[in-house]
Amino acid sequence: MRIAVPNKGRLHEPTLDLLERAGLHVEDGSDRKLYADTVDPDVQVLFARAADIPAYVADGAAAVGITGRDQVSEHEHGAGLAELLDLEFGKCRLVLAAPEDGDVTEAADLEGGTVATEFPTVTRNFFAGTDVSPDIVEVSGATELTPHVEMADAIVDITSTGTTLRMNRLAVVEEVLQSSVRLYANPSRADDEKVRQLTTALESVLAAEDKRYLMMNVPKDRLAAVEEVIPGMGGPTVMDVDSRASSTPGDEGDDGQGAVAVHVVVDEREVFETITRLKQAGARDILVTEIERLVE
Repeated sequence: MRIAVPNKGRLHEPTLDLLERAGLHVEDGSDRKLYADTVDPDVQVLFARAADIPAYVADGAAAVGITGRDQVSEHEHGAGLAELLDLEFGKCRLVLAAPEDGDVTEAADLEGGTVATEFPTVTRNFFAGTDVSPDIVEVSGATELTPHVEMADAIVDITSTGTTLRMNRLAVVEEVLQSSVRLYANPSRADDEKVRQLTTALESVLAAEDKRYLMMNVPKDRLAAVEEVIPGMGGPTVMDVDSRASSTPGDEGDDGQGAVAVHVVVDEREVFETITRLKQAGARDILVTEIERLVE
């Protein structure tokens, strides 16, 4: 199975990092290489321009590809690809923008006007859903400049924070498309065993993000109180432990029945408050660790 991934730019390293965390080590991820082997002898990585990856997948040169939704939406064969998973990085928006002090404040103002963009297909599809029919001019760079040199009345371009638009005195008129990096497959390969394995591995990494694994010892007579604090994912895991190691005679709250080990997965943002409440409920020896992968 071949996986097409971005060969350079802001998506290259995050993509390789995600594959690494999913257990699919790429032997040589240099952006000068055209392909690389992985730790799995049945899986190979192809390096391509993000904009070309939809073509690689659509033509069957790669079974799956990792690229932005914006690139797939722009490609003529993009609509035929199977979207398997939102990988939740590389987030951005395609927006319709116009000069801050100009006359264009809504899409309707562009009737008879001109829109410059590096995404003519996405732009045409956007205006096809309106009653507005501007001229679409394709440019290959410096899109923000075109309204200021009277090449266009507005632009459709990518923005993450809006800083570049503001620097060029452009204001967002409407949002055209929300994008992020996603896993796409050739429809004929979407159900292949290796493709399913890859999807599951990537899902497990995403599921583990922003989660923490808590382990603690709890006197048996305090277990009910602790369970009220951390229901966790399907409830905490409770295991008996050697009372000689986990309990000291005379400990407050110990009724001589020993202790149990309690394990639970919680959201990272809840860890601080949860630990405080666990201590109050009688838990001790609390250990917090990161989770690399979580298969649900």
